Amino acid sequence: MIKPCRRQFLKQSLALAGLPAVWRDGAATAQATRAPRAVVAIGRCRSYSDADVRAALTSCFDLVGGVAPLVGGKTVTVKVNLTGHEFWPFMNRPVGETYMTHFATVHQLAALLFAAGARRVRIVESIGRPTPLEATLVEAGWDLTALGALGTMAYENTRNKGSAAGYAHLAVTRGRMFSSFEVNRAYEDTDVMVSLAKLKQHETAGVTLTMKNMFGITPNSMYGGKAGDESSMGGRGAIHDPRGYADLQLPGLKAEYNAFHAGVRVPDTIVDLAAARPVDLAIIDGITSITHAEGRYSAGPKMRFVSPGVLIAGRNAVAVDAIGTAVMGFDPRALRGTPPFAECDNHLLIAERAGLGTADIRRIELRGLSLADATCPYA
Repeated sequence: MIKPCRRQFLKQSLALAGLPAVWRDGAATAQATRAPRAVVAIGRCRSYSDADVRAALTSCFDLVGGVAPLVGGKTVTVKVNLTGHEFWPFMNRPVGETYMTHFATVHQLAALLFAAGARRVRIVESIGRPTPLEATLVEAGWDLTALGALGTMAYENTRNKGSAAGYAHLAVTRGRMFSSFEVNRAYEDTDVMVSLAKLKQHETAGVTLTMKNMFGITPNSMYGGKAGDESSMGGRGAIHDPRGYADLQLPGLKAEYNAFHAGVRVPDTIVDLAAARPVDLAIIDGITSITHAEGRYSAGPKMRFVSPGVLIAGRNAVAVDAIGTAVMGFDPRALRGTPPFAECDNHLLIAERAGLGTADIRRIELRGLSLADATCPYA
């Protein structure tokens, strides 16, 4: 049994419901005020046991209106987070308990999707290896036989175009950094897109939740250090900082875009991707996690293991991530320079300004656990 995080109900945490509505530039929030009220659910989940995860997911889905109308008879694609794809224990714990997607959340999510009538469930992730995703998942300890027993499963390593003849072209309406993206066809040839994220922080995004999880849909072959090379498996450094990639042409990058700081470019990319490939169902695993970093490659002295003991779900990724940010004890409307956005722009505010959802928790209908009961301060 995982012990819950000590709920330190500081003034900041208790006042979350009354946070001021401000834009990054201080303008009024008229657009957010007019937006439909989003619904987000928080469910208590103390462990990664099948029973606990299934009960919490079921509760969250019921609270947001059920998933059967969304997934019945459809192909559902689930973007997971296998940061670094190296699976030895971290902080003396399995990586699924610290910074990667845990198999139990995928297993029980797939079971509920099939129970709700899904025709096929496809697991996707961009893995910097020239191997099928299934091989990597087996290495991570996932039981693919158990998944296959639930229904028709599919898997796709989306680091390049894979088995498809070409890429899907996703246009970005009024994009900040990109006018379009080229992505593996799995992200277009689907009826429902699910982002299954971990409750974590991130240096150049502030928080890495369901919106930031979709950053990984950009294929290494098109947005890595050797853009245009199908065999490329390098990281997406050119998105973070173009210096050093003078001859590289990222597909869809706006010619007039001239920001160089990763703390600007990464948030802008996140929002452009959210506009190009919207998330239909956003889920955050906050059962256990780590603070102050995304994973072993960004570990620092302030990192610690935490047990928020929650699952968070909703239909709007911006609203879900706003609640996730608040559960970590942060202001989801914080401006740059304020944790967790100390070194970067707040992509939640940028997404709100783009009309993709609200980061104002006063505009979110929260169901299930209250913020007071769910908050686990990461600071």
